Amino acid sequence: MARKKGFLRGTSARQEAPELSMDPRAGEQPPYRPTVIDNAVYLDGERVDDPSSLAEAFERLKSTPGSMAWIGLYRPKEWELARLAEEFGLHELALEDAIVGSQRPKADRYGDTLFVVLRAAQYLDDVEEVAFGELHVFVGPNFVITVRHAEAPDLSAVRRRMESHPDLLRQGPQAVLYAILDAVVDGYAPVVAGLQKDIEEIEVQVFGGDPSVSRRVYELSGEVIEFQRATTPLLSMIEGFIAGADKYGVHEGLQSYLRDVSDHAITVNERVGSFRQTLQNILIVNSTLVTQAQNAEMAKMTEASYAQSEEVKKISAWAAILFAPTLVGTIYGMNFDFMPETHWTLGYPFAVLLMAAVCVTLYVVFKRRNWL
Repeated sequence: MARKKGFLRGTSARQEAPELSMDPRAGEQPPYRPTVIDNAVYLDGERVDDPSSLAEAFERLKSTPGSMAWIGLYRPKEWELARLAEEFGLHELALEDAIVGSQRPKADRYGDTLFVVLRAAQYLDDVEEVAFGELHVFVGPNFVITVRHAEAPDLSAVRRRMESHPDLLRQGPQAVLYAILDAVVDGYAPVVAGLQKDIEEIEVQVFGGDPSVSRRVYELSGEVIEFQRATTPLLSMIEGFIAGADKYGVHEGLQSYLRDVSDHAITVNERVGSFRQTLQNILIVNSTLVTQAQNAEMAKMTEASYAQSEEVKKISAWAAILFAPTLVGTIYGMNFDFMPETHWTLGYPFAVLLMAAVCVTLYVVFKRRNWL
């Protein structure tokens, strides 16, 4: 526990917690934004104060019974989270997860504080890619702290929605958590639509014989798998919230909202699962089409090779036929003095007949062997 205590005091946590080396923010230079995006205290569903610091928010909570603080942070420093842990009693393990980032979606309860990790998704039309963001939510008896490691999701719309519905905000931190869950799940709808469009385009490319489609299928499959990792854990998480609603005093109306979010999450998860299966089928079909195209090309090459072989046979046969009279003519054209055939009266007719006989014989042989 010595390491954990040092962690809370704001000492060098990276030396003491090796898993912090996985921090996805390491080496990145994001555009500068204030760490505290919004810091407000609510009473009876109404915004009553905008503390200038985290310490002031904590003091206002203690001095105003029944109030609730909602603090939104963007890429906070470790010392800021450590200060929050001291003020709001956040658990060391949850704090480490919030600092590290790259966590899987989950919900862990530490005493009276609930720690929730959500993966938001956003479809980027200009590059046709899915961008993922990570959101950590600390939900206590009288506070909600959100920690974002990326631009998405933008919780300002969630805050405005809740502030415009005091009856819902009056139900406390559980209602804020519901609104955040609802916003994250609703944000999946454009992603589903974008992926559906990409898959339809890929199907056209596959049957159009586009050679670059395999790479696009591979990249899109990776995005779908990542999307599925973000959506699948939500199902059991939300079901757990619904199952424990009575135990933790969640309002019945809020339970109905949670069930609606659960239905949306199930729908999204089913669509994502179908996308993954569709992409696997597309890969199989594309592989089959590529194989068929290769076989067709090989057949054309074989036909061309066969035709070339037939031409070579014909050329070789005629070359052999013409070689016979050339050979005889060459022999009797050497003009030696002692060549008895040259002084024979029938020597010339004999030579001509010999050349003709050899040519006819070779022609018959090649014709029988289908070389001519």
